[in-house]
Amino acid sequence: MSKFEDFLAQKGALLADGATGTNLFDMGLVSGDAPELWNVDEPVKIKALYKSFVDAGSDIILTNTFGCNRHRLKLHNAQSRVKELNIAAVELAKDVIAESGRDVLIGGSIGPTGELFQPLGALSYEEGVEAFREQIEGLVDGGVDVLWVETMSAIEEMKAAAEAAQDFDLPLVITASFDTAGKTMMGLSPKGLGDLQDQFACTPVAIGSNCGVGASDLLAAIMEITEAYPDAVVVAKANCGIPQIKGDEVVYTGTPELMADYARMALDAGARIVGGCCGTSPSHLKAMRLALDDYKKGVRPTLDQVISEIGPLVSPPNKEADAARAAEGESAGSGRRRGRRRG
Repeated sequence: MSKFEDFLAQKGALLADGATGTNLFDMGLVSGDAPELWNVDEPVKIKALYKSFVDAGSDIILTNTFGCNRHRLKLHNAQSRVKELNIAAVELAKDVIAESGRDVLIGGSIGPTGELFQPLGALSYEEGVEAFREQIEGLVDGGVDVLWVETMSAIEEMKAAAEAAQDFDLPLVITASFDTAGKTMMGLSPKGLGDLQDQFACTPVAIGSNCGVGASDLLAAIMEITEAYPDAVVVAKANCGIPQIKGDEVVYTGTPELMADYARMALDAGARIVGGCCGTSPSHLKAMRLALDDYKKGVRPTLDQVISEIGPLVSPPNKEADAARAAEGESAGSGRRRGRRRG
């Protein structure tokens, strides 16, 4: 049994961390810059981010490596620094955990390549596997506890990440962003992600959803997964409420109280790992930690109850679009969008 699985068995449910990007923006990161470069250029700030999550009570913190693959880093002329930046991110996390005196898991964050796979784009499947393998090598050399593939949309990109992960003796987590009428941008449904579990070269120990749109939408997604696969270990990592544009900024509406309610409802819906994505600050996490401590899983909520307590769906299922897609014979995994940044 891996450290991740042992930790989960001991605690029953785990609290993950919060947003990376939005919290780093508050520390001075400028839109368009690569936060991964801060692993070397601004290590004090990255350690402060990690420490804020650990102090808030997170059982798992994810490394600042979401876009730390050769294809994203080439936008900043840093494609030759993949391993260096991944290793640095993990070492900073290890330092923070050692200083805390707590036992906290390190998840190696692996986001999309940022490229379209063939035939919609130029990136071949084999090139995708190699890019993920290169990043994973850095994360493993640094000493992560679990490989955490997140914010995915396309089936072939998830498969490429899983194929790269099979070469390493670490558990794998895969989460997707269901942000388009209840599906990923490339048409994959939450149940469809569950259906893929046995098709990955490396079977994930946990699946689920992160980012997307509102917290209610994410709860609806994980409820679809847990209904179809009640024995799966499911991750719920929702945005902090609903994003709203105010001037030049994107502001998230979720209060600590709302995120606490979301955390409890996520457990009731069948999630075993709960955290926050875009907009989720340490203060939100503290409220979520208090909400989860000593909480006993309740009755599975209905979608109406989710909407009543957490808020309306931002991107409700679109049956007309599904019918049109089916009529046109489109494949759910035929390509992918350029992935967003986590948090």
